Amino acid sequence: MTTPILEIRNLHARIEDREILKGVNLVIPAGEVHAVMGRNGSGKSTLSYVLAGKEDYEITEGEVLIDGEDLLAMEPAERAAAGVFLAFQYPIEIPGVATMTFLKAALNAQRKARGEGELSTPDFMRAVRQAGSDLNIDSEMLKRPLNVGFSGGEKKRAEVLQMALLQPKMCILDETDSGLDIDALQVVSRGVNALRNAGRSMLVITHYQRLLNHIVPDVVHVFSDGRIVESGDKDLALQLEAKGYADFDNAAA
Repeated sequence: MTTPILEIRNLHARIEDREILKGVNLVIPAGEVHAVMGRNGSGKSTLSYVLAGKEDYEITEGEVLIDGEDLLAMEPAERAAAGVFLAFQYPIEIPGVATMTFLKAALNAQRKARGEGELSTPDFMRAVRQAGSDLNIDSEMLKRPLNVGFSGGEKKRAEVLQMALLQPKMCILDETDSGLDIDALQVVSRGVNALRNAGRSMLVITHYQRLLNHIVPDVVHVFSDGRIVESGDKDLALQLEAKGYADFDNAAA
């Protein structure tokens, strides 16, 4: 049996007085891409935030394991060093910090946390050029402040570049298709697909089946009212596109 990279067991989470995750169970083996689909407000993005360690969410029950280790006991930086990467739906802008400077700091911080030496500038530049070659990222884009004035496509390409450099074990893509035209979607999807391998898993969160035409999942899960209510192969996404979420919302109720 393939070893799971991520195991979520009966996960409950709330923010203030509102319970959002209501018993999530999910196992993602190494090398697999799982998609989570659901309507707005079903809890999909909350799941990604909880996995990444975003503040404000209280875990009231359940556990999450990354490679058998207790993910929920880790600080966000420790989760990143353990191999968790979250690509945001709306990447934030950081004025005054060049994209290249940010990338180098992030990569070397993770290397340090893992007991590895920092990359020299020539080695880092070589890694960036190699990782960015398939993402239409030029040197001028990397000199600009991180995400400041970037188009939607540029922001998502910059995140996939981060992912390619950091080489995480568990990639969480929160509505990566949001704000992308078809050309940008194809470029970003090619970058994501280039990172698929037997030692890395992905969780792709989306509303729409169109993303899954480009990043084809091994398993599709339907999220409704804070938990997974149905799982199946990629054809389940086509069924959702055709019929909508109403039948699954009834199942959750």
